[in-house]
Amino acid sequence: MELPWAEPYKVKMVEEIFQSTREQREKWIEEEGNNLFNLASHYVFIDLLTDSGTGAMSDRQWAEIMMGDESYAGSQSYLKLREVIRNTLGFPYFLPTHQGRAAENVLFSILVKENNVVPGNSHFDTTKGHIEFRKAHAIDCTIDEAFNINDLHPFKGNIDLDKLEEVYKSHPKEQIPFCMITVTCNSSGGQPVSMENIKAVKKLSDQYGIPVFIDAARFAENAYFIKVREGAYADKSIKEIVKEMFSYADGFTMSAKKDGLVNIGGLLGLRDEKLYRACGNMGIIYEGFITYGGLAGRDLAALAQGLLESTELPYLKARIDQVEYLGNKLIEYGIPIQKPIGGHAVFVDALNFLHRVPREEYPAQTLAIELYKESGVRGVEIGTLLADRDPETRQDRFPKLELLRLAIPRRTYSYKHLDYVAAALKNIFDRREEIQSGLEIVWESEILRHFTILLKKK
Repeated sequence: MELPWAEPYKVKMVEEIFQSTREQREKWIEEEGNNLFNLASHYVFIDLLTDSGTGAMSDRQWAEIMMGDESYAGSQSYLKLREVIRNTLGFPYFLPTHQGRAAENVLFSILVKENNVVPGNSHFDTTKGHIEFRKAHAIDCTIDEAFNINDLHPFKGNIDLDKLEEVYKSHPKEQIPFCMITVTCNSSGGQPVSMENIKAVKKLSDQYGIPVFIDAARFAENAYFIKVREGAYADKSIKEIVKEMFSYADGFTMSAKKDGLVNIGGLLGLRDEKLYRACGNMGIIYEGFITYGGLAGRDLAALAQGLLESTELPYLKARIDQVEYLGNKLIEYGIPIQKPIGGHAVFVDALNFLHRVPREEYPAQTLAIELYKESGVRGVEIGTLLADRDPETRQDRFPKLELLRLAIPRRTYSYKHLDYVAAALKNIFDRREEIQSGLEIVWESEILRHFTILLKKK
């Protein structure tokens, strides 16, 4: 008999979680303006709001925490991280930051100007926010297959080369600071980008003299999909794939709270020394000295170890298997989700799930609230609220997909927890015809409104 697969780790410590009643949850979420970001964490039973900084660190990472060098400049922890970045990612220059959006802020403060355009594959919320805050424009060049949830294209995060070249042809070079490839592409459902596409984007961009940057928050998960879905890479190690993937980039930003396997931290990687010096000055202003960037030495050391662990195949197989397990459970129940199942989360198609709720009443957020009331499970809307208003017309932007994201923290929940999540969604799906109205806005911020918005039932 062939032995079944099992997770390549065991549990050393547990954390108690509180299971509330439906009456309590209905009261709490109404008090917090129907915004799941506002909820106190102890009001949440299973927290799938994000996979950013919410995973469990390994014993080796905790050992690095204890050995962290807290010197202000040139600490041993920084030197460990520098060695890993050079050997694993292949970049000669980097700046640590306190998280990914800080890396974006440092880079974009130097490169992005008013009326610039930044093409890419479905920029995520903070990326688009940083671009639009500077009165520039993010242009989505994702392939059309990404917006058909039932299309089984294996790399729905790919950039459409015709769309990208149209941007390059219709704007002067000076107006395009760089092209941004997000791996995996969160906003299109955690979908990977193929190595073939990354190479092609780099080749096309070089022809027009446009740098290519990677949003590398989930780079290791993207490398896993290249290995299992792109035939030429089946026999390559994850570390070999990662090294090649980054070789086609002029730089990268990274929220290390994802595939860095840490609770806090970000990175900005660069090849050009002149740009590194300019970003270093900006980093000192916003983040701290160039060898700590707003992080404690212990965080730098834990990140160095985390980058080594996240690029190992057994870890990645265990991580992706959990996400696939939940996705397949929902498919079994007939619940519409983005397919193929993505790398870090399952994305539920709220438009088909709550087909009676008008787009103007935010069906994905409505579904997220229903899931919390039903079960105490916290997800997040990836839809109209996140898409924000058009900066010029101030009208809602309706994205092609209206999704509820269920992001799975790394090495945190059991398969029984995922069974619970699936059963809760099935209960709502069975009574979906009863849900005919959604939510309306009471208050919202000028930009990145979904984090702090207040809503009420329609």
